[in-house]
Amino acid sequence: MKNKNILIIAPHPDDETISMGGSIDKFIKEKFNVHILIISGHLPPLYSENDFNLTVKEAKKAFKILGVTSYKFLKIPATYVKDFETSKLNLLIFSEIQKLKPNTVFIPFPDRHIDHRIIFDSSVVSVRPNGKFFPKKVLSYETLSETHWNVPGIEPSFNPDYFIDISKNIKKKLSALSSYKSQIKNNSTRSLDAVKSLAVFRGSQNGCKFAEAFKVIRIVE
Repeated sequence: MKNKNILIIAPHPDDETISMGGSIDKFIKEKFNVHILIISGHLPPLYSENDFNLTVKEAKKAFKILGVTSYKFLKIPATYVKDFETSKLNLLIFSEIQKLKPNTVFIPFPDRHIDHRIIFDSSVVSVRPNGKFFPKKVLSYETLSETHWNVPGIEPSFNPDYFIDISKNIKKKLSALSSYKSQIKNNSTRSLDAVKSLAVFRGSQNGCKFAEAFKVIRIVE
């Protein structure tokens, strides 16, 4: 692959590592250029600036463990993405895509979290095959707790059709995820045990020890 740029669009700090920290580690070890765009964060009015600064600090620690050096925080308040002007959000994401020119883009699945649904919509608009450049591969990822709280039969269900073997990367993923001490809690849907268990389950579906799952939106070879 000549274009080795990968863009991961994450609604909030920690979504990228929970969803695909193993894949990120694998990509970087395979010499891909991984860029992370975090749209929203723990900001007023629901949170304090200190909350946001803490999660950014945790994110940077996780990125360092994974080897990520290219990232950007857009600083839209969490759960208020729906109130941000749609055309502006589309343009922010589209501009990042045109600047980085990623061959592959990963976006959140439109799940229970309102921010995830809005960002999914804007991301799909931004990766449309129009103009001189567009990413040839677009996939959505599952985010523990949020993706699995959708109501089957009424809302979209996450039915993956693309899997990445992270058997050699699971330790790095869990190590990076441990950086998010304010977000990762024991005995919760976002615990390290839950993340590892999901990776075991996805691996068992595909003949490997650990895996991460994705839904293909577009692949052009």
